[in-house]
Amino acid sequence: MFLDDGEVPMDNNAAEQSIRGFCIGKKNWVMIDTIAGAKSSAIIYSIAETAKANNLKPYDYFEFLLTEIPKHLDDTDRSFLDDLLPWSPSLPENCRKPGKNELK
Repeated sequence: MFLDDGEVPMDNNAAEQSIRGFCIGKKNWVMIDTIAGAKSSAIIYSIAETAKANNLKPYDYFEFLLTEIPKHLDDTDRSFLDDLLPWSPSLPENCRKPGKNELK
């Protein structure tokens, strides 16, 4: 509660802003009429939002994932996945958004 903790905001504007894109996009998702389609959409949306939260460019991050994962389809060792996580320091620079002092 915001009266007990000064760090808690008095409104939910930040929460509403974070789901704005989801709410706007929901009209585009009326064609998802199966459970499998809904699960797939949820996975894709989660990856995109996690990429944004980790200061990545979602398009470039997806492109990287979709080129790297097929290279490991026959692998039984899944340790390569650690390098693909959005917070991994080994991600290529083109997936990262430029910092405040860097050129875009």
